[in-house]
Amino acid sequence: MKLDKSIFIQSILLILFLASCGPSHKVTFSWKNENFNIEKPYKKIFLAALITNPHVRTHLEEEMSKAAIEKGFIVERSWDYFPPTFSKGKPLDKEMMIDKIKELKCDLIFTITLIDKQSETRYIPGMSAFHGPYPGYGLRFTGFYSYWYPYLYDPGYYVTDKTYFMEGNLFDGATETMIWSVQTETLNPSSIEKFSKDIVTLMLEKSLQELQYKVQK
Repeated sequence: MKLDKSIFIQSILLILFLASCGPSHKVTFSWKNENFNIEKPYKKIFLAALITNPHVRTHLEEEMSKAAIEKGFIVERSWDYFPPTFSKGKPLDKEMMIDKIKELKCDLIFTITLIDKQSETRYIPGMSAFHGPYPGYGLRFTGFYSYWYPYLYDPGYYVTDKTYFMEGNLFDGATETMIWSVQTETLNPSSIEKFSKDIVTLMLEKSLQELQYKVQK
């Protein structure tokens, strides 16, 4: 059966498009403090996205807040006490944040940090998706040339892959002891909004699940 070449081209492009869409999250490291013992129920959590970009920080803390509230926690966000105008783009002062956490009497502290960002630009040739002689044009030069002529001079294009490396940490509010930690790698997030929601779901919910496991244990 002869396959219409326009349909063939469109099918290949669709496959490539779907393969490149959307972020890919991968846990690269996970650690839990086996020596930590929970002595009382946790009810109040302080959430902090330690990122200077205010747009990203807002979305991350908003999504963290939603996830924590769904788990039954009373939530305090660093954004509400240390807005961008306060720190002027500089990292939040550690002592001031600890003092605020103790003043608010938060039982838990959860932080998200961008630990690295990498960009890689690569060239995609115009005909990179096709391999081997396509049977639609037969084994003659004229058939080959007639078939591929409209595509032979299509320019390729450059794409830039962006990879974000994030770290989430859960601490006991009273002792500042780390309870749980995770690092993730995300390739080409489609938007700040979706990235924030996905990364928080992956990190915060896993940390709270670990906390629940320790409580039950």
